[in-house]
Amino acid sequence: MSQPHALKGIAAATLAACALLPSTAFAAGYQQPPANILKVMRAPSLPGPSLSPTKDNILLVAWQEYPSIARVAAPYLKLAGTRIEPANRSKHDTPGGYGIAPCAESFKLVSVPGGKETAIALPAGACPDAPLWSADGKRFAFANTAKDAVEVWVGDAASGKIRKIPGIRLNPMLNDELQWMPDQKTLLVKAVPAKLGAAPTQARTQDGPSVQDSGGGQGESSTYETRDTLSSPHDEALFDYYGASQLMLVDAASGKATPLGQPAIYDSVGPAPDGKHILVSSVRKPYSYVTTYERFPHQVDVWNIANPGRIATHTVASLPLADRVPVHGEPLGPRDFFWRATEPATLLWAEALDGGDWKNTVAARDKVMMQKAPFTAPPVEILRTAQRFAGLDWTERADTALVSEVDLNKHWRQTRVVNVDQPQQAGKLLWDLSYDDKYADPGNPVRRALPSGERVIQLDGDAIYLSGGGASPQGNRPFLDKLNLKTGDNQRLFRSDKSAYERFIGLSAKGSGSFLTWRQTPAEAPNAFLRTLGAPVSADKGEAAFTSTETAVTHIVDPTPELRQIKKRLVKYKRADGLDLSFTLYTPPGYQEGTHVPAILNAYPLDYADAASAGQISGSQQTFTRLYQYKYLLLAGYAVIDQASFPVVGNPKAAYDSYLDQLKMDAEAAVNEAVKLGVVDPNRVAVTGHSHGALMTANLLAHTDLFRAGAATSGSYNKTLTPFGFQSERRSVWEAPDVYRKVSTFFYADKLKTPILIMHGSDDANPGTTPLQASKFYEAIRGNGGTARLVMLPHEPHWYAARESNEQLVYEMLNWFDKYVKNAPPRAVKSAQSQPVPAQP
Repeated sequence: MSQPHALKGIAAATLAACALLPSTAFAAGYQQPPANILKVMRAPSLPGPSLSPTKDNILLVAWQEYPSIARVAAPYLKLAGTRIEPANRSKHDTPGGYGIAPCAESFKLVSVPGGKETAIALPAGACPDAPLWSADGKRFAFANTAKDAVEVWVGDAASGKIRKIPGIRLNPMLNDELQWMPDQKTLLVKAVPAKLGAAPTQARTQDGPSVQDSGGGQGESSTYETRDTLSSPHDEALFDYYGASQLMLVDAASGKATPLGQPAIYDSVGPAPDGKHILVSSVRKPYSYVTTYERFPHQVDVWNIANPGRIATHTVASLPLADRVPVHGEPLGPRDFFWRATEPATLLWAEALDGGDWKNTVAARDKVMMQKAPFTAPPVEILRTAQRFAGLDWTERADTALVSEVDLNKHWRQTRVVNVDQPQQAGKLLWDLSYDDKYADPGNPVRRALPSGERVIQLDGDAIYLSGGGASPQGNRPFLDKLNLKTGDNQRLFRSDKSAYERFIGLSAKGSGSFLTWRQTPAEAPNAFLRTLGAPVSADKGEAAFTSTETAVTHIVDPTPELRQIKKRLVKYKRADGLDLSFTLYTPPGYQEGTHVPAILNAYPLDYADAASAGQISGSQQTFTRLYQYKYLLLAGYAVIDQASFPVVGNPKAAYDSYLDQLKMDAEAAVNEAVKLGVVDPNRVAVTGHSHGALMTANLLAHTDLFRAGAATSGSYNKTLTPFGFQSERRSVWEAPDVYRKVSTFFYADKLKTPILIMHGSDDANPGTTPLQASKFYEAIRGNGGTARLVMLPHEPHWYAARESNEQLVYEMLNWFDKYVKNAPPRAVKSAQSQPVPAQP
C-alpha cells in the first residue's frame, strides 16, 4: 500500500530517526476495528420517508452510510466556496463543505394506506440524489451522478418505473439545478452548455503576482464566509467555465428540451406560480479573493418566458460586491427574494434598515418590499420588522401570511399574522418567545402543495395545524396541534406516547381526520403508520385531547438486532450553580447493574441567553438505537455519557467571557452524576467532541483532571486564527483579545499532560477548523512534552465520509481509550486541597 502523505519525500534516514521516538507512530494503510464492530458498521442503512404531495405514496429512500475512499478521493476544484468534480460536474460536498454529498442506495414506493410495496430498479452503480415529487403526485424526478455527467431521471408513481432523460447534463455547482415547473409536466434545469469547449489550462508560470487591495475601507469579513476562495486569474477563469449554465425547459414525458436565454453564471433560479415568469439571479464581476460567490456582485432579473424565443427581461436589482458584511450581518440592498405563493407573479424581498449590522440600535431593522407583474409600477413597502426579518409563510388564504423576525441580541423571535394587502395594520401577535426555549416551541405550520407546486400553510377554516418536536422535562414527545388564528384556541390532536418516539410526517386526504406518522422505539425500527382520530377525551395539559388508532403502512426490519442489548436512560442533575442539566447514559451489551465500567463523555457546548432555557431537555430515550463514531465503543464494553448538557449562559454580546469556567462546571456535574449512579468508574473516564466539541475536549484536558484521555475530531484550538468571530462570539480578536486567548487551548499546550488523540480531515472546508489547527496544536503539545497522536484522514472534509476513514476513526479511538483509559493504571490519590473547585460563571 502507498504510504501516507506525511511520509512522501522524507528520506529513509529521517524515517529511521523518527522510528526511535517513542511518541511517534507511523501506520501504512487503513486499519479496522474488531469484527463485531465492523459488522454493525457495514450493516444496511435504514430508509426514511418522502411523502407524496397527494399523500397516496411514500418513497422510502435509504442513503449510503459510508461511500468508498475512492469516491471521497475523486479529484475536485475549489472555486469560491464550491467544490466541483471536473470529470462529471458533480458537487463534491454538501452545502457548507461539511461532508461528501450522499448517494441513495435504494428507492421503494409504498402505497398509502394499503402498504403495497414497489421496488424501484436503480441502474447499476447509480448515485441518486433526493427525489423531487411533482405537486400532482404522478411523478418524481431526481439527479443521478454518473461517471461523466449528472443525469436527469424521472419516475412514474403508478408503476415505479424510472427512465433517464437523454442529452441533459446538469450543472449543480450553484444549486437550483432541477425543479418542477408549475404545470408539473415540465422540468426547469440548469444544464452544462453544449458548446463550452475545453476547460482553461494553467500556464506553467503565472503571468504575474496575485494582488489584493483593501482600499482602506472599513468592514469585517466573517471567517465563516471565506472557505475555498478564489486566489488567481486562473481560478477566476475556472469559475467562469464550470459555473456557466444553460437554463432549459424539459418535457418530462417526451424529453424535449427548450433552451431559455443564453449561458451565464446563474445561481438562484425559481419559477413564479403562473409558470410564465422566472426569477433569475446571475453572478457578475468583479470577483473577490476574500469571500465566496454568494457575496460576489449579482444581477437579479425576472424573465417573462411566455414566448421562450423572445424572453422579456426586467432587472430587479444590480447588487455590488459585498465583501465587508458585518459578522452575522446582512449585505445592503435587496436580498432574500421570493414569490408570493397565492398570486400569479408577485415578487417580494427584504432590505436592511440598520446598515446590515446587529450592533446598531434602530427603530426597524428590515423592510419587506413587493412588486407585481408586469413590473412596470415601482415596488411598494408592505411591512417593517423591529428585528431581523426571518421569513414570510403564506397560507391558503390569499391575503393571510405569517411573518417572523428574530432578535440576535436576545435570542428572541416573534411571529405575527398579517394581511399583506393592508400594510398599515401591525398584525396579530401569534408567538413571542426565546428561540432557545424548547419547551415553549409551538412547532411548525403544516403545509400543502398548491397545483402550482408552491407550498402554503394548510387551513381548516380559521385554523392551522402545527407539528413540533415536543421537548419536555421527560424528553421529546412530538405532537400535532390545531390552532385557531382568530381566537388563539389550541387543540392537541396527537402526542407521541411516552414509550415511543412518533413524529408527524403529513396529513392524509384533507378533512379525513387521519394523518401519517413515523414511529420507532428502542426495540422497533422506524416505520410509517396511519393514524385516525377518534373521540375527544379529558386529558392533562399537553396531552392529546383525542383518542387515535394506528395502522402500519411500512414494515421495515431491524438490520442490527445485536444492538437491542444496549440500554439507555435519561439522567437529570444540577450544575454547581443550580442550573438543570441532563445526559443520556448508554450501557454496553450484557452490562450488569452495579458494575463500574470505563466511560466516554460526549458533548457540544451551546450558547444561551438565559439560564431557564439552558437547562431544558431535548432528545428522546425512545428512539431506535443506532451507533456512530464513539458510540461504536459500546460494543467494546464502554458506557457512553451522551449529549451531556454543556450550556454557556450569558449576554450574547459577550457570550464567551465565562466560557471556560462554565465548561468546567458542566463537566464536573456530568462526571459526578455518572459516577453517583454506580455505572461509571471515576478513574476511567474519557472525553470526546467534534468541531466546537473538540475545543471543549482539549480545554477540559488542559484545565481539569476529570479525564484520563480525550479524542478531539475536526477542532479549532487557536481562535486567533478566526479573528472575526467564532460560534456566537461576534467580537473580533482586537475587541476581545483576552477572550480569544483564554478559550484557545493552543496557548495552554504546556499545561496539557493528559493524552489526547487529535483527528482531522485533511480537506476540511469549514473555515473555522482548517487542518492547520490540528497540526499546529499537535506540534505545540509535542514540543511541550505532552502525549498526543495526530491522525490526518486523507481527502476528508469536516465530517468524515468514507467507510475506510470511519473505520479508522473507531479503530483509533478504541486503541487510544483502551491504552489510556480502560487499561490505565490507578491514579495517585490527591489531597482534598488539590481537587478542582467549581468556578462561578
